[in-house]
Amino acid sequence: MKRYVVAWAATAAAATGAAVAVLGLLGGSLTAGSGRVLDRDDVRAALASATSRPRPSGTPALPSGTTAPAAADRLLQTAGGTVIASCEGDQVRLRSWSPAQGFSVDGVEPGPALRAKVEFEPEEGEEVEVVIACSGGRPVSLPKR
Repeated sequence: MKRYVVAWAATAAAATGAAVAVLGLLGGSLTAGSGRVLDRDDVRAALASATSRPRPSGTPALPSGTTAPAAADRLLQTAGGTVIASCEGDQVRLRSWSPAQGFSVDGVEPGPALRAKVEFEPEEGEEVEVVIACSGGRPVSLPKR
């Protein structure tokens, strides 16, 4: 019986050591990047330069002949998630949307239209509906009716 306890302890120690070594090796590639949290100004600067980057998946494509407005993009944050929208005249277009942790996207009406909408559904609780329109050439979130 004593041999089994010693063998078990040696196996557990070896497995723990191997796991720590593997996580140490993978940790650099899993957390690659600057390792710092972006503040609001950093996020806005990144969004301003994002128009030249490829479009994230799940983002609606622009019709051919339409140019992507750089300064008209606006980040709208809600409890249910984040939406980036832009105005093209009086029409709003959702550029991207991302649910907050614990939420999923229930429905999207990306536009272009006079109003665009995203519904974020929580695991529990009330749905968060975000309706966006253009006012003065800028996307604005409309109050819930």
